[in-house]
Amino acid sequence: MTDQIISERRGSTLVLSINRPERKNALSHAMYSALAEEVEQATRESPIRAIVLTGTQDCFTAGNDLGDFLDTPPIGDDAPVLRFMLALLECPKPVITALNGVAVGIGTTLLLHSDLVYAGPNTKLQTPFTRLGLCPEFASSLVLPKLIGHQKAFEMLILGDVVNAEQAQALGLVNEVSEKYLELALEKARQIAALPPASVRLGKKLMHSETRKQVIKQIKLEMTWFAERLNSGEAREAFAAFLEKRQPDFSQFE
Repeated sequence: MTDQIISERRGSTLVLSINRPERKNALSHAMYSALAEEVEQATRESPIRAIVLTGTQDCFTAGNDLGDFLDTPPIGDDAPVLRFMLALLECPKPVITALNGVAVGIGTTLLLHSDLVYAGPNTKLQTPFTRLGLCPEFASSLVLPKLIGHQKAFEMLILGDVVNAEQAQALGLVNEVSEKYLELALEKARQIAALPPASVRLGKKLMHSETRKQVIKQIKLEMTWFAERLNSGEAREAFAAFLEKRQPDFSQFE
């Protein structure tokens, strides 16, 4: 377990907080493993009725720790990020995300697999995959167009446009925007805890039954391409430009 993931029981709710503020809560392999372990354990423990996933007050997560991913690309079914994705996707208990500040990459795409989402007013969603020479992940290339339409999904996944809290709510990515976003999430978790637990799990299962296999297939397809793209010339140029604080030049690529 890493201290960059804080696990806290609040009654029948498990609260998981991403806590790496010095790196804007960027997610490393170790952090993905810790998150996956916590979600898997909560799945097995009957006293836990809901999971709340959050970050720090001014930042949800800047996405993947690219240095970590470049050193050890996420290849194979044992990749920590894939383990986390599948743990979250297959969790039978409601997952509520409470966020504020930047939510980059998987910080945005995991919202697509949350049952409820509450956002602070400073929330900014961004999926700059193409700008980094990469590709969408967490089945976002499948789920997002179905949720918000192809054109809006193209703006987010290909152009990398930033979506603020109010826009995210209008698009259906967020249930409610509030200064008290975490309190809202915890209150919804308490409401869930008062419901018949088996009925809650069955309802969630039925809502995902038609698309589950397709989503898992898309996750694995995207992961294969994502790992390949990490070693591409376009990605190397994007990362170098970022580190050198300049505009990338993709004119040499076809």
